[in-house]
Amino acid sequence: MLWIEHEWTQIITAPENVRATTHSCEPVCDFWFGRPLLGRRLRERDRLGHRETATRPEMPLFGKSQKSPQELVKALKEAVNSLERGDKKAEKAQEDVSKNLVLIKNMLYGTSDAEPQTEIVVSQLAHELYSTNLLLLLIQNLNRIDFEGKKDVAQIFNNVLRRQIGTRSPTVEYICTKPEILFTLMAGYEHQEIALNCGTMLRECARYEALAKIMLHSDEFFNFFRYVEVSTFDIASDAFSTFKELLTRHKILCAEFLEQNYDKVFNHYEHLLNSENYVTRRQSLKLLGELLLDRHNFTVMTKYISNPDNLKLMMNMLKEKSRNIQFEAFHVFKVFVANPNKPKPILDILLRNQEKLVDFLTRFHTDRSEDEQFNDEKAYLIKQIKELKPAPDQ
Repeated sequence: MLWIEHEWTQIITAPENVRATTHSCEPVCDFWFGRPLLGRRLRERDRLGHRETATRPEMPLFGKSQKSPQELVKALKEAVNSLERGDKKAEKAQEDVSKNLVLIKNMLYGTSDAEPQTEIVVSQLAHELYSTNLLLLLIQNLNRIDFEGKKDVAQIFNNVLRRQIGTRSPTVEYICTKPEILFTLMAGYEHQEIALNCGTMLRECARYEALAKIMLHSDEFFNFFRYVEVSTFDIASDAFSTFKELLTRHKILCAEFLEQNYDKVFNHYEHLLNSENYVTRRQSLKLLGELLLDRHNFTVMTKYISNPDNLKLMMNMLKEKSRNIQFEAFHVFKVFVANPNKPKPILDILLRNQEKLVDFLTRFHTDRSEDEQFNDEKAYLIKQIKELKPAPDQ
């Protein structure tokens, strides 16, 4: 009721002789206010606690001491630039970066004492982040920001990325025009101190098909075959999580990518399956099984199980010392056997090893008695192999 508040302020600041008359029900004389003001409005003033001795100032949009989005983004950008230059004020710049990141994060997430800012304020913040290219600048300088600040950057990035206006995702649209943001994040796996923060942001990006497509069809994607084998376990595992997300999240997109890049992808993939790193081998083998059994990847599966070298690799992995790798190899091997249209090279290998395979599978993981699906599949494979016959001469 701002229109009343304006008149209250005038009454409260009126001379004593005029204020004395304002408690009657008669109209206030218009020589002071320019028009009559009913006493009813004055009683409303008293009911709400507005007394003659004080006025209530109008609160600014962002609070008494809170900076606007424009001010915050400007201050943060200046501090990051100072940090990047590495000048004498770097320590002060580090403090300013941390402080402004916290203020922006609080604007988006709220605090224990305050709610997040309104959509209007968040919209202004997002616009400033886009127009100043601050998202890219933060990611490029992530290694220079302190530990908590790195986490704040990831939280801010992911929050703004998820923001929607109806069915639109403005930040996704923005990043599509600035793909270097994605490539810089992918390269983050090269640097131990920021790898996990970049991974958090990358997997959030991978949820959006438009961004996943940019990453899959980039040369930078093939660096993941190297990242998943780095010596630091946490980073290798995080990289594999992102790698898997990119190859499985958007089924049709992934199927098209694998079909179009089959040779390049599976040449790299073979190195993972032969890796000296146990975790890499097991994870890669399990993901391979998931990819081949996904109905969207039928064309890829058909091509993979038509290659006798792939069958030989799986048969060798069935005999690995690790029972986990044996088990994952079984789920790929079964696709070769279950194929009703086996190419002659595949059939020949299975026939040459027919008796050995039946005997091997009969004794294979017999302790998994409670795993009904596994035992059903094993029985089916044994039956199929027993019934194999040479293909009739054409």
